Amino acid sequence: MKVLLYTENEKMLSKSGLGKAITHQMRALEENGIEYTENPDDDYDIVHINYYGPKSFNLAKKAKKEGKKVVYHAHSTEEDFRNSFILSNQIAPIFKDWIIKCYSLGDHILTPTPYSKHLLESYGIDVPITDISNGIDVKFFEKNIELGKKFRKDFGYSDSDKIIMGVGLYIERKGILDFVELARRLPQYKFIWFGYSPLAASPIKIRKAVNTKLDNLFFAGYVEPEVLRGAYSGCNLYLFPTLEETEGIPIMEACAAKIPALIRDIPVFSGWLEDGVNVYKAKDIDEFETKIKGILERKLKDLTEEGYKVALSRDVKLVGKKLIDVYKSVLDEE
Repeated sequence: MKVLLYTENEKMLSKSGLGKAITHQMRALEENGIEYTENPDDDYDIVHINYYGPKSFNLAKKAKKEGKKVVYHAHSTEEDFRNSFILSNQIAPIFKDWIIKCYSLGDHILTPTPYSKHLLESYGIDVPITDISNGIDVKFFEKNIELGKKFRKDFGYSDSDKIIMGVGLYIERKGILDFVELARRLPQYKFIWFGYSPLAASPIKIRKAVNTKLDNLFFAGYVEPEVLRGAYSGCNLYLFPTLEETEGIPIMEACAAKIPALIRDIPVFSGWLEDGVNVYKAKDIDEFETKIKGILERKLKDLTEEGYKVALSRDVKLVGKKLIDVYKSVLDEE
């Protein structure tokens, strides 16, 4: 079995969660001894498509004409397309129609969570769908004390600073407005946000948020994985106020690093992240504020060991085995 892993606009996507997911797929296949290529001109048995662009659509149609199997990875839904950039909400219904057309070309659809699977099924897509986590390299993100110290030194934080970190693109859906407001409300803590997307494509309220001047707030932009790894190890709390996800890779990274985590209570996290068990959840900004204080002042129980178990259950090795099972089932179909 040879797999074509195809990602249109891979360079553009490399700094996003989707880029991480693709890296995890490569690692998963390598660790499970499955041959793959990224060149569509190579010979292959099955194509695994990660994006919804026109080149991907045309490749899927070509593969089907040649009698090859197509696995479409549904990383995006109409719901997580909304609140992302200028006019995204107006375009969302058109986007939904397009991704239905793309995903329906697959012999099988992969999507990261039961929640995103449910959304796709609600669209009326008549293709088998399997939910498989995007996965995480647990070993890479495990807590590293020295890297944590280096992060604090490099970014000018003291040993006594209590640091709250966020990760995501500069889009409303990621909860960036609440992140900034919480920094305003809680000047006793340091807030740092990692991630970047062009502000020119962002609504004015997001541009204003990113340009907010507060002594305790810093937007670090995109950083290399090694720096992010140090940040997880050196921070006191991972804050994920996202409003919509298909999975949310950063929360798994935080769990792997055994950093306390506070996330928004939204459907995608139901069933695998439990409030007061392996993470803490909040429904609104007032609850975020209260629980931040509770976690950082150690009035709430430390849940990091249970969070680490969540990360282990989504390690890339396990993801690889599940991918292979899907590939085999698709190839065995008449």
